[in-house]
Amino acid sequence: MVTRRDVTFTLTGEGELAIRRGGRVLRGVPAALRKDEDVAALRARKDALAQQAARVRADLEAAMVAQDTFTDADLAGLGRHPVLAPMLGRLVWVCGERSAVRRADGGVVSASGEPVAAAGGPWRLAHPVDLLAEGTWVAWQQRLFADGQRQPFKQVFRELYVITAAEREAGPASHRYDGHQLQPRQALALLGRRGWLSSRESGDAARVFHSCDLVARVEFANGFLTPMEADLPTIGGVYFTRRGERLAQPLDSVPAVVFSEAMRDLDLLASVAHAGVVDPEATASTTQMRAALIRETARLMKLTNVDFAGDHVLIEGALGEYSLHLGSGTVHRRRGGAICIVPVGSQHRGRLFLPFADDDPKTAEIVSKAILLARDHEISDPAILEQLRS
Repeated sequence: MVTRRDVTFTLTGEGELAIRRGGRVLRGVPAALRKDEDVAALRARKDALAQQAARVRADLEAAMVAQDTFTDADLAGLGRHPVLAPMLGRLVWVCGERSAVRRADGGVVSASGEPVAAAGGPWRLAHPVDLLAEGTWVAWQQRLFADGQRQPFKQVFRELYVITAAEREAGPASHRYDGHQLQPRQALALLGRRGWLSSRESGDAARVFHSCDLVARVEFANGFLTPMEADLPTIGGVYFTRRGERLAQPLDSVPAVVFSEAMRDLDLLASVAHAGVVDPEATASTTQMRAALIRETARLMKLTNVDFAGDHVLIEGALGEYSLHLGSGTVHRRRGGAICIVPVGSQHRGRLFLPFADDDPKTAEIVSKAILLARDHEISDPAILEQLRS
């Protein structure tokens, strides 16, 4: 902590810098203090801690996907790390065959907040696959909102993908994303960030899941890129092989976490790098996550005029009834036309609570629109009011 004049600078272990003058929070460093040596050193330290925290978050997320296990001694050692320690208490864990729990304040609590007997490990980070299987997924989502807990990465509100009956019958490849054309540059960048390697020779892309010795592979019609790059790559089948082999394994033999994570990557690819408009069907799990966020926000704010139908939020406002699409954020007035509500970049960041650290402006936009329309009698923007009253 550094105090200059009447301004106090406080740096957290995760690289967040709070600036206060008296009891008021400031948005930035006052101009008169920007060249102060101690303040400059604190800001440099902030940047270094933020980078370290980002690496730690990525490592924790990778540990959840790999289903890595930790002993009590492991967690005790990690708990002494100033950056890692605060993150561990905001995550949900599974201990052996026990139900999902959270380690907090030296104890262990369930989704209801009740203390439970501590076990001796091994511990692993819970995946939505675990929470769905034990029937506590919604309870944990409610707990995060009730406690105002922001997880270091998207865990409890993570998108989940399960094998469908049609995929089981048609296997060994999944064809749920067949026909989606992609923007090549965006696709390559997204694949690279998610750990996929693309090959011009084989015309596919692959991600290795080392923990179970499996490789997820996605084929592209006519290869990923043509020699002249004239034709856009088109997603084909998604299948899984043993490492070093090309024989597709039955989908039922693929661990549920591996299947879900591979499909989550493909959903992101089909949505973000899509050559045309975003296909709402390609973001089914994302819309479910957004519905859960809106449901919990409405519950905590005691909004009783919000309901759901498929990929839409149905809102009965004082000035009308609205339909909000969970994929695109498009708003329609029921028995009327579209309503244009233009989001202002970053206006809700820091004010709208999302229970995970991922930068997800589209989700923040959609949740904020739902709240806005549920309380349409409080809207003061003349451009919006003109549309609602016309």
